[in-house]
Amino acid sequence: MIAKLKPRTVRKRSRAKKIPAWHKQYMAMLPAIVRHARFASRDLDAEAREEFIQEVVANTLAAFVRLVELGKADIAYAAPLATYAVAQIREGRQVGTRLNGRDVTSPYCQIRKHVAVKRLDHYDREQDGWLEVLVEDRQAGPAETAASRIDFPAWLKTLSKRKRRIAWKLALGETTRHVARRFRVSDARISQLRRELKRSWLCFHGESAVA
Repeated sequence: MIAKLKPRTVRKRSRAKKIPAWHKQYMAMLPAIVRHARFASRDLDAEAREEFIQEVVANTLAAFVRLVELGKADIAYAAPLATYAVAQIREGRQVGTRLNGRDVTSPYCQIRKHVAVKRLDHYDREQDGWLEVLVEDRQAGPAETAASRIDFPAWLKTLSKRKRRIAWKLALGETTRHVARRFRVSDARISQLRRELKRSWLCFHGESAVA
């Protein structure tokens, strides 16, 4: 006699991740940590201040988890954790980042070697985007650079929206192939547009373009 097979009960596995026991304790300290970080970064601009606060939160969380692993969660308080994090960040130390004294983009290098890294772009409200700033070099003096800063945006306004975007990509040093893929056209078409843009630029300055 063949026994009837009983339907097997399938247990649904919960996809929800289990919240660690220490999570509630850290979240209770978080508002005080953020206040401490906000006060410590009060002299920074809005963007740098927000980054500073996030670095403090990451640092305090890493330090707190380490205390939990050592069985010392009971001695964790918001003020000491935040104070230590602020000191670490001011020395250029970031969570998950190696201390590279040779990388000028590293906060640690900038602080240790007194290196300042400045942005070469600014936000243009009319173009609704970030425009690269022209920098003086040995071939261009202050007067020529100042004139270019005025002429280049003015010239861009004479172009169609699509050509303007292509011109920006080419001006930023993008390769013909990369720009072609970005705008879904052939390499030959971008090469053709490059020549057209050059002639347009020369004509804008009243110069005769050689075909």
